Amino acid sequence: MTLPRAVHAQAWPQRPLTLIVPYPPGGFTDVTARLVAQHLAPLLGQPVVVDNRPGANGTLGVAALARAAPDGCTLAMVIAAHAANPFLYTRLPYDPVRDIAAVSLVGTAPLLAAVPAAAPFADIRELVTHARRHPGRVTFGSSGIGSAAHLTTELLASVAQVELTHVPYRGAAPALADLVAGRIDLLLDAPPALIQAQRMAKLRIIATASEQRLAQWPEVPTITEQGFDSVVGSTWAGIVTRGGTPRAVIDRVAQEVQRLAQRNDFKQRLEALGLLVVGSTPQAFEEFIAAEAAKWRRVIEQAHISLG
Repeated sequence: MTLPRAVHAQAWPQRPLTLIVPYPPGGFTDVTARLVAQHLAPLLGQPVVVDNRPGANGTLGVAALARAAPDGCTLAMVIAAHAANPFLYTRLPYDPVRDIAAVSLVGTAPLLAAVPAAAPFADIRELVTHARRHPGRVTFGSSGIGSAAHLTTELLASVAQVELTHVPYRGAAPALADLVAGRIDLLLDAPPALIQAQRMAKLRIIATASEQRLAQWPEVPTITEQGFDSVVGSTWAGIVTRGGTPRAVIDRVAQEVQRLAQRNDFKQRLEALGLLVVGSTPQAFEEFIAAEAAKWRRVIEQAHISLG
């Protein structure tokens, strides 16, 4: 028997919520999720417990969500890899459309492109020229195969028609360490760590992979304005839940996230992580994921990227 939407909205939630993080503690996704959980709990009137389920580019955590009851009491914080995974794996342990429901896009973090402080190129144009003269010898790092950084750099290589060599790492921190040490030539990453390293003169930021220059760093040109059209990429964070969850419950969580997005204290905390706070409707987030999936599918197929 299906209960009226109003009853769902009034009765829910009756128990603590779980927010699955498909990545290890301490990283971008985990820190974002814990901030959301901390601020969301009093709005929902129940604790929101973060549950780290790392592995397989985020698919293990999302698979755990797909096995949960469709009552809205289990959520997950997903990032850009969530949209790419259906094309990176030949088979997933869940159906990304049937088993997973979009709730709200919390925010996006346009990627910045950085090179070692002593690099022989001052901008993306010079890096591309160098790569054309030395095919395959320009290396770029990422936080892992299929990450936003990896796919955005592959997109740049495709648009610029150059051969770049990918060096995947287990997380952004070791990739950044090797960039600073000059062991790789290029790294795209979320802003905070790169900005801090540039302030310490350990690297140089030469571009942003955003559609327009960022208000926080207006001096950094976009990749597009340097001559490489449509090279746009970001990491992002959004909340999803189990497919089949009552729409009234999904709408309730989305509305509370939208309320948080209007609060200065919440916005300031997320902006410090490099996120541009959004707080979308479920439909807008669903459309966003679909657009990301279509975009990254082309890149993945063209570059022949696979995780098995």
